[in-house]
Amino acid sequence: MNLNNNKNNSNFQGPKNVARGSFDETKLDDGFFVLTYQNEASHIQTLEREIDSSFIQFHFCIKGSSEFIFNNGNYRLKIEEENSLLLYNPQRDLPIHLEVYPNSWLVSVLVSIKEFHGLFSQEADYITFLSEDNKDKKYYKDGKISPSMAIVLNQLINYNLNSSIKNLYFKGKALELLSLYFNRSEDADIEQCPFLVDETNVIKIRKAKDIIIARMAEPPTLQELSEEIGLSLKKLKEGFKQIYGDSVFSFLFDYKMEVARKLLEAGDHNVNEVGLKVGYSTSSHFISAFKKKYGTTPKKYLMALG
Repeated sequence: MNLNNNKNNSNFQGPKNVARGSFDETKLDDGFFVLTYQNEASHIQTLEREIDSSFIQFHFCIKGSSEFIFNNGNYRLKIEEENSLLLYNPQRDLPIHLEVYPNSWLVSVLVSIKEFHGLFSQEADYITFLSEDNKDKKYYKDGKISPSMAIVLNQLINYNLNSSIKNLYFKGKALELLSLYFNRSEDADIEQCPFLVDETNVIKIRKAKDIIIARMAEPPTLQELSEEIGLSLKKLKEGFKQIYGDSVFSFLFDYKMEVARKLLEAGDHNVNEVGLKVGYSTSSHFISAFKKKYGTTPKKYLMALG
């Protein structure tokens, strides 16, 4: 990819409002930022931000789609729902110029190469573009957002805790996101993960995920699930953890809570009805589960939304 940009300003500047959009930005440290944006409008919104060449950019599209525009519109790079994009070019600045489509959510993590090296000082050879041979080369990579990453990204978008701990919370989540991002490539390495050599097993594990999501209100037991997909209990547990980064029921719990949160926000069901839809026979059990996940009750969560 040839992304040509003139050098603008070597300083990392604050966001600029263009048209109707601007990022919600959180500075975590010197050279470490999280940007979030939700376009809930019915039209495309444009976002711009200066970034110098010393930064690595990680962009995650949780929902909808967006287009990065480079070189005065001569080059476009689309990022679709549930996909990520890594951009790094030490030779020239890559300022953000984004067209965000309606009903699209984005999270971006911007890290200076100095800060990034500090995070991976013991593992620099493992991260491909940090190796000695590649450190002066540009690097662009797209990938899929794993379910584990999606949970962290949604937590950043739906942050609902005391503002005094926002920076600490965001920094923890950004580090968790980066660790999950780079863990994927190791999971996909067949030598590191012999379980995944068998593509049939991978298909069965994905089927297991689809089954528990489809029947989240009354999910099968692990034994029943392993029999239904035709995989031993041991391989189901190990494989699910390798592919989705979590145990079957921990993954399902997070998924159910995310569905519940969206149902509550939609406002078409009361707390008891939402609880029933995601598999809780009593509202007290649902309230307890929701509080465990989000640190607040469903009622207080809705009140905080205003």
